[in-house]
Amino acid sequence: MKARLPKGYGSGGSNNIQQLARQAQKIQEDMEAANAELDTKEYEAAAGGGAVKVTVTGKMELTKVEIQPEVVDPEDVEMLSDLIMAAANEAIRAAQKEKEETMESISGGLNIPGMF
Repeated sequence: MKARLPKGYGSGGSNNIQQLARQAQKIQEDMEAANAELDTKEYEAAAGGGAVKVTVTGKMELTKVEIQPEVVDPEDVEMLSDLIMAAANEAIRAAQKEKEETMESISGGLNIPGMF
């Protein structure tokens, strides 16, 4: 008894591989375009009730730090450092989360190593 392949399988093997390669190329191009767009976006986060605000780019680069004058205490520089780190880390997490969600939506949830 011969096994029957579902309709659309069999004689068109090379066409299926070419179609798959085109789809993979399209996904890669879409991901590269989205990555370039996300790299230009800016993400802002604050800490200490807005006392410290930072801005990072999609490339995870810190571009701006705003500090309210009332939180600058020469006696407590450590607290100011902690607020800056907290705000910067939150902004970086927001940038990473959006990048991951965008790439996942493009790839359909496929985890393709080296794509992003």
